[in-house]
This record gives sequence, structure tokens and C-alpha cells, in this order.
Amino acid sequence: MMSATSSLAMTHASTAFQLAKELDKNKVTPGVLGFIVFAVIGVAVWFLMKSMNKHMGKVNFEEHPEPATAGAGAGAVAASTAAKPSKATPDDKSA
Repeated sequence: MMSATSSLAMTHASTAFQLAKELDKNKVTPGVLGFIVFAVIGVAVWFLMKSMNKHMGKVNFEEHPEPATAGAGAGAVAASTAAKPSKATPDDKSA
């Protein structure tokens, strides 16, 4: 037994199939308007990419020190470099 939802879906599907049969596939084309819209979108994307490249050129990627190490001075920098782990030797089994 079919539910009301599936019955309704089948009714709409059969209507859509009938409309699809009536269309002549040789006459349905995007036409000049479709080409113009596609060309405008392509030109807009080109201008957006050009603008993005210009703005990315202005970005400064220079890293700033963390606030915790900036206030401590040179002693914190020396301590942070001394605290870096050294490379493990082949004899070191704990790593």
C-alpha cells in the first residue's frame, strides 16, 4: 500500500516527465543572454582576483613576539632558546 507522500510524489513526477517529453531538445539553448551572463560572471571573477592580489600584497606577514615574552626582556629570550630540546642521540632510549 502506498502512502500519501509517495502517491503525491509519483503524481508530480509523472507531470514533470510529460513536460520533459514536450520540450524539443534542439530548441532549448542558453542563447545570447546565457552567454552574456556567463561572460559578465567571468569578468567579475577576474576583477575580484585582481583586487584580491593587490590587497594580499599589502598584508604584512611579519610575526610579532608573544606578550608573555615581550615584557620579560632579553632574559626571557635567552631562557626560551636554552629550553629548546636538542636532537636525540641514537643511544637515547627514552624518546
